[in-house]
Amino acid sequence: MSPNASDPGDGRWTHDDLPAMDGETVVVTGANSGLGLEATRAFARVGARVVMACRSTERGHVARADVEQEGVAGELEVRELDLADLDSVRAFADGVDAPVDALCNNAGVMAIPRSETADGFETQFGVNHLGHFALTGLLLDRLAAADGEARVVTQSSGLHEDGEMEFDDLQGERDYDKWDAYARSKLANVLFGYELDRRLRGAGVDDVTSVVCHPGYAATNLQLRGPEAEGSRLRVLAMKAANTAFAQSPERGVLPMLYAATSPALDGGEYVGPGGFRNMRGYPAVQESSPASHDEGDARRLWGVSEDLTGVTYDFTAAREARADGASGSAAAGD
Repeated sequence: MSPNASDPGDGRWTHDDLPAMDGETVVVTGANSGLGLEATRAFARVGARVVMACRSTERGHVARADVEQEGVAGELEVRELDLADLDSVRAFADGVDAPVDALCNNAGVMAIPRSETADGFETQFGVNHLGHFALTGLLLDRLAAADGEARVVTQSSGLHEDGEMEFDDLQGERDYDKWDAYARSKLANVLFGYELDRRLRGAGVDDVTSVVCHPGYAATNLQLRGPEAEGSRLRVLAMKAANTAFAQSPERGVLPMLYAATSPALDGGEYVGPGGFRNMRGYPAVQESSPASHDEGDARRLWGVSEDLTGVTYDFTAAREARADGASGSAAAGD
């Protein structure tokens, strides 16, 4: 990340503390709406090239036009990415042709009726965790090739605290509850983020770090998708009312993700969320995640299961070599 990144150190980090990111590339999943759109807007304002990874490129182009109307300094590129289809994930990764300075694994679905992805995974587990697991592995060499520290940021939720891995029924085939499935997928996000950082350190890929974040309670369309999928107009209206009454704005909800992606105060392996009332609102702060999220045995088991299900194996040796090649090239350029 940019060497001039700043951190006020007073617990009141805001958009104004984002560093200049000219020449840096950021990939944001789910970039056409909600927190992904706010992150896209924020990164573009400070000069980053943002690859907007969107399931619907039509909606992505509309979102890009809205951001560009603000006169942002960075370049925006809309690319198709359907996290519910591993062929789409591979095609997207194959099309990323430059070093990646930050990958924001942001997209997700929440509390929807049981359905399956194109590859036969339960949708919440498949989109929220497996799709991002595959994407990160496929982009690992491009992250390692970044000039300076690169960062992987995985968006979880405070509801991960209710999650249980239940490895004998990860896909909810025997027993499915939409909220339990969501919590499990969000616990998987934290386990993955921590395990990725451990494996990077263990492999000597020291300039790629992994951080986990959550937005607290932020008003986005995510909360509406479950009721809409169920056809419950009453629940849609109730959720809109709750968002209006209790949630913080998307502009505030995105702060933990922005902080997690850029703050030099983070070493990797942290969990960042709003530091205010019940960790649901406020300025970014490093927090403690659930005891279950620190179970390294479960993290290793989840990693193995994820490799088996996605067919994606992380090549840390190649990543370390890409990092070494990049460092050699930078040194030569400075001679």
